[in-house]
Amino acid sequence: MSSAVDEWFVQHILIHETALVAYLRRCWPNPDDVHDLRQEVYARVYESASRQLPDIPRAFLFSTANHLVTDRIRRSRVVSIEAVGDPDALLVLVEECTPERWMGGRQLLARLTHAFDRLPDRCREVVWLRRVQELSQKEVAVHLGISEKTVEKHMAKGIRLLADYFHGSAAPPLAAPATALKSTRDGQQAD
Repeated sequence: MSSAVDEWFVQHILIHETALVAYLRRCWPNPDDVHDLRQEVYARVYESASRQLPDIPRAFLFSTANHLVTDRIRRSRVVSIEAVGDPDALLVLVEECTPERWMGGRQLLARLTHAFDRLPDRCREVVWLRRVQELSQKEVAVHLGISEKTVEKHMAKGIRLLADYFHGSAAPPLAAPATALKSTRDGQQAD
């Protein structure tokens, strides 16, 4: 590929290798796979950068890593019926939803709702459209009448604020609760 992309990759991506490996170790259950995952993340980032350089390289790197891990986890949950000799053996994989787990899930959902409702309006809209309605960055930009770069910045800010809230380093900014967002969630344009 071009030496410009090589140079960009070294200056903006490889400098985050230690943080990337630490992130992958936290997210992936098998430590033996971490270096293979890292290489696949690098390949995806490099391939994408050869088409267009991302505006925020570090965020793009970790977003790519997150998507890769999510894809791998989804694929690992699919078990071929031919791979299992005794179908009753699959029942072991079913986790019972105990009252404690159910309550823990409800509390987590309440915390997420609380944090989400307090995001700045535009960040909240962007995160909702990207993560819940699964629109592409381009579709969100068109829907909201803003640039893709602005969508990327709002998304990064929204996710960072949610992460800060969940990891206890900061409370989410106080904003009016998201009552206007309900109509957007229902597929109508908010006023």
